[in-house]
Amino acid sequence: MKATTKERLAPWLAVIALLLIWEGTVRVLDVPPFLFPGAWATFQAMITFAGPISMHSWQTLWTTMVGFGLGVAVGLVLGFIIGSSRFMYRACYPLLVGFNAIPKVAFVPILVVWFGIGSVPAILTAFLICFFPIVVNVATGLATLEPELEDVLRVLGAKRLDVLLKVGLPRSLPYFFASLKVAITLAFVGTVVSETVASNQGIGYLMMSAGSQMRMPLVFAGLIVISAMAMVMYELFAVLEKRMTRWAHRGQDR
Repeated sequence: MKATTKERLAPWLAVIALLLIWEGTVRVLDVPPFLFPGAWATFQAMITFAGPISMHSWQTLWTTMVGFGLGVAVGLVLGFIIGSSRFMYRACYPLLVGFNAIPKVAFVPILVVWFGIGSVPAILTAFLICFFPIVVNVATGLATLEPELEDVLRVLGAKRLDVLLKVGLPRSLPYFFASLKVAITLAFVGTVVSETVASNQGIGYLMMSAGSQMRMPLVFAGLIVISAMAMVMYELFAVLEKRMTRWAHRGQDR
């Protein structure tokens, strides 16, 4: 079913409405900019500090993508190993859940001790926070392969590895791409958290520095830049998901 023009414009209309409500609320309540800046003041800060924002945004983007890339690689391998064996699934899944329950900000001081202040803690924090959904989704896609289908393939002469590679992995693609959309947003969270504590570059560092100087419009400008980058990457993976798993979305095109 094709999306109508109104449906395509809906996200933009929602953004415009949010900006108007934001600016109108600040003006009506006469909130000081150093407490809660309006949309216009935030936009002015983005123009005024376009140079520093661009530099720090690039730092955050590339560290996030490196950490995300590591998360994808490790997540795929672990997900395949865990999902290919019921024993491994039962043994490792509780450990993964326990690891994911640990706040990743708690790892930042440890990473600083090991690697010092800089890009490495940000990359590793992004990796630690984003690989879990990839592992879980890939493992779930493989582990939920129908036993009847596997039995038929084994009777026809397929080996266990053939079933996993030629049936299990393609069947897991929708799970995998769904996890990428979640993981990329989490990767940005991990990077910014680390930058606020253990870096002298990046949007997180810029926001902390601006906050200490009571430059709240610049802080909110940093928040908007992070949100924009995350949304762009999310949409990129959403488009890639539809192209790579069109067979799984038949009749759902919008």
